Amino acid sequence: MNINDKIKIFGDGAILEDIEWLINKYKVKGFTTNPTLMKSAGVMDYMEFAEEMLQLVDGLPLSLEVFDDEFDEMERQANKLAELGENVYVKIPITNTRAEPSYDLINRLNQDGVQLNVTAIFTKEQIKNLVPHLQNSVPSIVSVFAGRIADTGLNPVPYLEYAIEQFKENKYAEILWASPRQIYNIIEAVNAQCHIITVQNSLLPKIINFGKDLSEFSLDTVKMFYNDAIESGYKL
Repeated sequence: MNINDKIKIFGDGAILEDIEWLINKYKVKGFTTNPTLMKSAGVMDYMEFAEEMLQLVDGLPLSLEVFDDEFDEMERQANKLAELGENVYVKIPITNTRAEPSYDLINRLNQDGVQLNVTAIFTKEQIKNLVPHLQNSVPSIVSVFAGRIADTGLNPVPYLEYAIEQFKENKYAEILWASPRQIYNIIEAVNAQCHIITVQNSLLPKIINFGKDLSEFSLDTVKMFYNDAIESGYKL
């Protein structure tokens, strides 16, 4: 199975040196980043980083996030980021830090033609309430944080399926499985009929195991344990 024919895989990070590798080896179809990833990568200048990343992704969709807590300033930042390129999606959190919903801002930006990636979505209520605010004929992404939902002990799949159902009449909106925890989440996202999944660089190499014979995989694992033990020089 060629998984790239089933779902769009987006790179998720802020390491500029990884972009060419991700495009060439894993055929990723887009990229996302956020202030947390950028801080972890040591990014000092937001706009300089954004412009450089935009050059490296070579026209693929790139999601860049606003970082203020006031909606007026979010709107200003969103318009500034949108001006960077036609392939930019502006990430707007579903609420600010005071739990105030972002729907009015999302609606204004959507009406102004700004391509949005609405992020940090966790609940069915948020999904349902978002639907009427992404009605304009402008491409958008709805990022449901499946991995973090799973971290609470809940099955995230029904939330993704709910989002697919709620947005089924909007051909411009794509549902994204965010924050995967294991490579099998790609299969779950495909089965849920998600359009996109973000995959961390640390997980992507495991994609080569899709379709691998389990007996062969078992033997490879035994050989790994054996070789590591021999190289270690352990004695009993």
